[in-house]
This record gives sequence, C-alpha cells and structure tokens, in this order.
Amino acid sequence: MPPRNRRTPERQLNEAARLADQLQAAGLTKRDIARVIDRDPSLVSQFYTHGKGAAFVPALTHALAAVQTAGITDPSELAAIAAPHITRRTTASGTRARVRTKAVLITPAGTGTGRAGAQAIASGSTRLRALIAEAAAQNLRLAFTVRLAKTGYVHPSGSRTDSPGIRRDVIQRADHTEERSYGSSATGGFDATDFAHRTDQAGGDVTAAIHQWLTETGRIHSDARILHLEIRTWRPRN
Repeated sequence: MPPRNRRTPERQLNEAARLADQLQAAGLTKRDIARVIDRDPSLVSQFYTHGKGAAFVPALTHALAAVQTAGITDPSELAAIAAPHITRRTTASGTRARVRTKAVLITPAGTGTGRAGAQAIASGSTRLRALIAEAAAQNLRLAFTVRLAKTGYVHPSGSRTDSPGIRRDVIQRADHTEERSYGSSATGGFDATDFAHRTDQAGGDVTAAIHQWLTETGRIHSDARILHLEIRTWRPRN
C-alpha cells in the first residue's frame, strides 16, 4: 500500500499575517510587532501557523499606516498608536478573556537561570536569548556553564588559564564529557550587555555566541560542539 501524503495544503495567509508581512518588509521584526500589540512574540508566529490575529487587524492597520505615511518605525511609538485599536476578547458569558502574559525571566533581585539541552542547542538555544536580553536591559552580570566532550577543551580541567581554575567548578561525566563554569558572583562574572550584543551579532543564536567567545578566548577548539548550556544572572553589588 503506497504511503499517505501527509503534507498539508499551503495555508492562505490571513489579514493579520499579511499586515505583519508588510511591517516586516518595512524593517520591523516579529518581536517588534509583538511589542506593538503588547503580546508575546509566539502569538505573531501563530498568525501564520494557526490563522490567529483577527482581533489585532485594526491595530496593525493603524500601525502600518503610521509606518508608511509618517515613517514611524519605533515599536514604542507604534504601540501607542495601536493601543486604542486593540479590543480584548470576551468569554461566552461576556466577561473579558484572560491574556497570557510573559513569563518572569528574572526576579526583582536580578537572579535568573535558563538551560538548554540537546534539542534546544541544535536550534541555537534561542529560548535563552530573552533571558540575556533582559539581563542586559537591567545591567546585570551573568555566568554560564557549558558541557562538551573533554577533548573539546584546550586546557586540562583545573587549569588556571581556563576560568575559573578550580576543580570544584568542573564536573566530569562517565560519557567522557565535562561541564565547566565560567564567571561567578565571586569573580564578578561577565557584562550581560556584551553577550546580548554577541547574540545579536550571531542572529539570535546563543549557542554560536557562547561558542565564539570560548573559541576566541582560547578555551575550546573551534570544532568542539556544545552539548548543554546554562545561563545565570545576578545584580552586581554597588
């Protein structure tokens, strides 16, 4: 019996997706569009994948008009223009529907943690990009832990040439991989702004940004592959 063709027919773009396309053509990103309508970026993606966004068509239309006629491209300005045209959904009983809000990435004390395993690593650990960006916005410090094959490191574990130079911050595993931590509150860590810039330069690929830093600073070989990544943030002491 011949295999079924599981491909779904190409979805016809709805009005919200068409408006989003025009805004992107004008230079905005999906994240910018999400800020304009005060929603999570995942919702903008669902304009294309799930046909959502009908409630935001008036807001997007006014935002696009502001871009095309007045040359306004700042997301904050466009959000102010769009806000009066966003109507909250109602439930069957007529009450206002709840809106899914963004998850808290960093506590008021400045601490935050994000991890990426094999699957996320393969896609650039993009889930960690928001954590790094928020840390940069708050002028926080950060540290990270990477795991890769022992042969991927340039220096032996515990080497003072390779931060931190203390064996307790190195975890050796039975599968011949090793975890090493870089930066801590004791040593001052790294400027989150620098790593946010590196991530932007890498097109949002956090794995690539961290890999580049480790390679540039002579800590890993260029062909080493990161298997696990963890980012930690904190607020520096004055």
